[in-house]
Amino acid sequence: MSPQGYIGRGFTARHPELELPHRITDWTSGHMLLALAQRGEDCTGDLIIGNASLDRFLAHKALPASRSDYPQIAQAALSGQPGSSAGGEHPKFATYAEGRHVIVKFAGGDDSAATQRWKDLLVCERYALDAVRAAGFPAAQAQTVDAGTYRFLEVTRFDRVGLRGRKALLSLRAIDNKYFGYQDSWTQAALRLLAGQHLPAEDARMMRWLDTFGQLIGNTDRHFGNLSFFVEGHLKFRLAPVYDMLPMVFAPHGTALVERPFVPAPPSASTLDVWGRAARCAREYWGTLASSSELSSAFRKRCAQAGDAVAHLLHESPV
Repeated sequence: MSPQGYIGRGFTARHPELELPHRITDWTSGHMLLALAQRGEDCTGDLIIGNASLDRFLAHKALPASRSDYPQIAQAALSGQPGSSAGGEHPKFATYAEGRHVIVKFAGGDDSAATQRWKDLLVCERYALDAVRAAGFPAAQAQTVDAGTYRFLEVTRFDRVGLRGRKALLSLRAIDNKYFGYQDSWTQAALRLLAGQHLPAEDARMMRWLDTFGQLIGNTDRHFGNLSFFVEGHLKFRLAPVYDMLPMVFAPHGTALVERPFVPAPPSASTLDVWGRAARCAREYWGTLASSSELSSAFRKRCAQAGDAVAHLLHESPV
């Protein structure tokens, strides 16, 4: 629940009256509780801690934004003004638009190579979520919007219901930290959750498929904060829709465009039963990107090469 990621980094500046350490990495658990109790009315999930935050939530009236407002909101987000405690390091803001609560990632403001790559990656994320959904697994609904010099990826929040409703949600990081403490891979976490009867077998298999598919599309950001679960009961969880699925292997490093190699991995003992289907979906995904007019020509070539690498591995695989 506590502030984190890109939006969280600006929390202290937005609320100087709380006298919190400037860097959220320096916060103690006491600092976190103070932030949540005083300014925790829009946290991930369904909980609100403290009367001050609850009173603010009950008194707040959502002011709907339109997509034409996005460039202005993005400028404010860059100044550390709006937003909830949603995680992730990419520039983003949270708002209520088109009758939905959304998290909006954005890239733009200049014509640098790094900015163009981020614009390409926002399109890649939308296509990746479409690919996951086409494979029969739940994924967040997302749309790309171009406005001015910006490109936006608008992702519908699945921990919100209507204007005021909320759903209980926990990250894999929170669950693993509480009950296991490994923070290794989605695949191994799936096996632990299944063995402890905390997760349906179908969801555990889905986690292993997502881990495999993610690797085959170059998603190097498969950390435990990028997978979440609905709470179904005491120590009972159900996999929430997928989000933040994209080829981060091609992400810029700061303002520099660093071309890292993409090396798809063959099946392992833990992924053998899901690898073949995941690889075929990944091959199709790369093909979609390589032919997309929404992407820059240079990046389409990188996607075509990545698709060839997956196709070659699939041809040589015993699966």
